[in-house]
Amino acid sequence: MTRTLLTGGSGFIAAHILEALLKRGHSVVTTVRSKEKAEQIKTSHPGVSKENLDFVIVPDLSAPNAFDQAVVSDPPFEAVIHTASPFHFRVQDVKKDLLDPSINGTVGLLEAVKNNAPSVKRVVVTSSGAAILDFSKPHTYTFTDADWNNMTWEEATSNPINAYRASKVFSEKAAWDFVEKNKPHYSLTSINPPMVYGPIVHHIKDLDGLNTSNERIRDIAFGKVKDSCPFTGIFLWVDVRDLALAHVLAIEKLEAAGQRFLLSPGQYSNKDIVECIREAFPELRDGLPTGDALKPGDFPPTGWYGYDNTKSKEVLGISYRPLKECIVDTVNSLKVFVK
Repeated sequence: MTRTLLTGGSGFIAAHILEALLKRGHSVVTTVRSKEKAEQIKTSHPGVSKENLDFVIVPDLSAPNAFDQAVVSDPPFEAVIHTASPFHFRVQDVKKDLLDPSINGTVGLLEAVKNNAPSVKRVVVTSSGAAILDFSKPHTYTFTDADWNNMTWEEATSNPINAYRASKVFSEKAAWDFVEKNKPHYSLTSINPPMVYGPIVHHIKDLDGLNTSNERIRDIAFGKVKDSCPFTGIFLWVDVRDLALAHVLAIEKLEAAGQRFLLSPGQYSNKDIVECIREAFPELRDGLPTGDALKPGDFPPTGWYGYDNTKSKEVLGISYRPLKECIVDTVNSLKVFVK
């Protein structure tokens, strides 16, 4: 059993990581922004003791010294998994709302662990495929864990979508730079998923509070895009449950130290999502796009980039779920909110 600090425990991805940690016998303290969020997580895990699941409130992850107290535990932490970072495009100021929280939160956590948690041996950071995928390359290019998105600050601040992608690039680079410069007592691992789909297990009041990536499945399944299937954009994906397991395996496997992992089972398109729903949910077929309305969601005529997930399978031992299982389980988790 490893005593683990999990940041941002009320989020879509972190909620699945928490489940995976507890299932594999680890004890967890997770950061939340409020007591209300802590109570919501407790309610989802009624049989788990305080010794195995506890909470610490960090209202603003980008504030100076935000994690100094959070990284201190009795018994002491041995691992940290950092997921807390904004992923949405409803922003007024891209620097303040996306870039600063991501960069400052990540570096601030690494510094807090270095200064206050000498027992920590492993730190795993949730980065993104956005830190790898550089769309200036030709579509015949195959991306690996060694690639970096070379977005500039000017590009990053031009719009919210670019700002999100850049926040992952800049925060991950800042993390690796911190480790290289400061030589802390822990190793760093980054997990780099592209589009993340999967069933929701975190608390939401209704489907308006859904995480950004699953909004796409919601809109397709429940008739919001019947007249035109959305353009897919990023044609790589991963199931959130496989992503969650990858984080836990990264603290369990010594060979994961100092590595980046591109997490994806392969390519997909929004048209594929439509067809998965059409086959599995006859009652939803009338609201799905058909014919010409499907075309925007298909693969581009020129094809799309390749990917190499070898390291995730050989080092972490990940076995990926198929798209249909992911989509069916996701839609079933969303249907409970539809009246």
